[in-house]
Amino acid sequence: MRTFLLAVWEVVEVVLVAVVTVFLIRTFLVQPFLVSGASMEPNFTDGNYLLVDEVTYHFRAPQRDEVIVFRYPENPSIFYIKRIIGLPGETIKIGNGQVGIMNKDGSETMLQEPYLPYGTQTSGNMTVTLGPTQYFMLGDNRNYSYDSRGWGPMDQKYIIGLVRARLLPFSKAQIFSYPL
Repeated sequence: MRTFLLAVWEVVEVVLVAVVTVFLIRTFLVQPFLVSGASMEPNFTDGNYLLVDEVTYHFRAPQRDEVIVFRYPENPSIFYIKRIIGLPGETIKIGNGQVGIMNKDGSETMLQEPYLPYGTQTSGNMTVTLGPTQYFMLGDNRNYSYDSRGWGPMDQKYIIGLVRARLLPFSKAQIFSYPL
């Protein structure tokens, strides 16, 4: 009987260690995310299963063109995936189908977006100056994305992490390095 109890205890120990390890990794390091919707097509499509790195932004600030997962500012129980376009303190200008970044000297640099299909136009006509902790987010599918053009700048406190890998579908599995 004692041998049986020792064997059961060993199994329980292994299961507990595995559960605690998965919990710690998922809570502090990497979180899974399932893409829902068409706002990031063609780069990320409905049903893509992604891994989100929750550690990187503890060591450095988010950068332009990175794809991140964040809590929707108007309802933090909802998660979004979008691309960072504008960084804190910048002025973003959208017009004539293009996105511009206003430089400190007042000149404007048109954003080069090689991750978008050729000829993609960005709808809207707006100028937004970001605060010291705000980001301007856009979906890659500019005609079908509800993003900062609709709800305004997003505060850094809503950022969950950086998209690092696509696991599903297997045919499109890859590790991402930035810029994409």
